[in-house]
Amino acid sequence: MQILNFPPLDIIVRQQNNRHEIFDPVRKKYFVLTPEEWVRQHVIAYLLLEKQVPINLIAIEKVLKINNLTKRFDLVVFDRNARPLMLIECKAPGVRVNEKVFDQAARYNMSLKAGLFLITNGIEHYCCRIDFENSLYIFMNEIPLYPDMLAISAG
Repeated sequence: MQILNFPPLDIIVRQQNNRHEIFDPVRKKYFVLTPEEWVRQHVIAYLLLEKQVPINLIAIEKVLKINNLTKRFDLVVFDRNARPLMLIECKAPGVRVNEKVFDQAARYNMSLKAGLFLITNGIEHYCCRIDFENSLYIFMNEIPLYPDMLAISAG
């Protein structure tokens, strides 16, 4: 798999039934190692190890209903009261992060109302704070620590 733009992280990969699988510490099981799953697991490890996000406050691939359509988000970080703090959209490294990808995350976030979102293909990362009042993305220089996510979403 491609080297991603994350610090060195402990990612568990195994060979099973002629395919590579990667361990997901949140769901506590192995999944087929696709390029998108490779990125997702790097993001999860980064959030847990570097950004102090509690493991029990991360949701993966949950279903949302948007305009009677079923959509599935990649990751959401919650606060301890189950309010969404950050929506995370993971793309494979070969997928360009463009306006279409931002619009997809924004549509998903209409239902969630998370104060932050992160879009990454593992190479490029874009973290934004949402200004709901003015319908703006405010780009951030880095992904905040979990305690700062709480403060940003409260403000």
